[in-house]
Amino acid sequence: MANKRIDEPTGTETVGHEWDGIEELNTPLPRWWLWTFYATIAVAAVIVVLYPAIPMLERATKGTLGWTSRGQLAADMSAADMARQSIREQIAVTDIEQLPRSPELWQAAINGGAAAFRVNCVQCHGAGAAGSEGFPNLNNDDWLWGGTLTDIKQTITHGIRWEADDNTRISFMPAFGDIFSKAELDAVTAHVLSLSGQGKGSAKGANIFAENCAACHGPTGAGDQTQGAPALNDAIWLFGGSPAQVRSQIANPRHGVMPSWGDRLDPVTIKMLAAYVHSRGGGLTPEGDPEAAAEEMQQASKAPAKAANDG
Repeated sequence: MANKRIDEPTGTETVGHEWDGIEELNTPLPRWWLWTFYATIAVAAVIVVLYPAIPMLERATKGTLGWTSRGQLAADMSAADMARQSIREQIAVTDIEQLPRSPELWQAAINGGAAAFRVNCVQCHGAGAAGSEGFPNLNNDDWLWGGTLTDIKQTITHGIRWEADDNTRISFMPAFGDIFSKAELDAVTAHVLSLSGQGKGSAKGANIFAENCAACHGPTGAGDQTQGAPALNDAIWLFGGSPAQVRSQIANPRHGVMPSWGDRLDPVTIKMLAAYVHSRGGGLTPEGDPEAAAEEMQQASKAPAKAANDG
């Protein structure tokens, strides 16, 4: 039996245990703490009754409210799906060139396009849409087939040189290695590089270019988006811009292929993809918006030095 006694200095009863001369006082807990503790027990009992709580052999008790975290998740997902569906319906009935005029729809389209891009396009264009050799960089404003929302949508829908789609975009460059001599190849290569400020060309190379290449790329190498002919005067190269790579492309050109997504993705997703790509590739100003264009021109006129540097 425990040897309980009253501790003289404190007047508190001990619990009767002693360890090396040290005794434990039987100090009562604060009343506010006890009532709080009892309240938590009562609340716990209510929760056990209302919500799933007690594990059984196959499942926990259901609770009188019938609530489950899985059910709540399903309800939240359903509400999110309904909200997205409403936005998608609005995007579906809005002309793609008019999307930027509605900030809410425009941002929703970009966000949806970014998600679709991560699933379908990063394999070729990269997670940041920077592309790689043979796969276009979508972050600049250099477009082979045009950079308007309509142009981009057309490219995504029907692809490039995709034989399974009758409306695919097609362009081919002849292999000039079978046409030009080695000296002529060297001369025209030097001229093409000179168009973007890389080295100096020659009159011979300029003549060869004018007679054989200007019909597609233009006399100054500005390209032609209606034909898918790339600009040669901006130092942006799809298959590399070293002298050897440019010479190889002239002699035996490579032609990229992009699948058509019109039979794989729904029209709304394609619209959103076009919005996302457009927003990355110098398409931040809404196409066809005269007010936005006027504001952009006004800002550019106020900062000519910056505009010149950016160019």
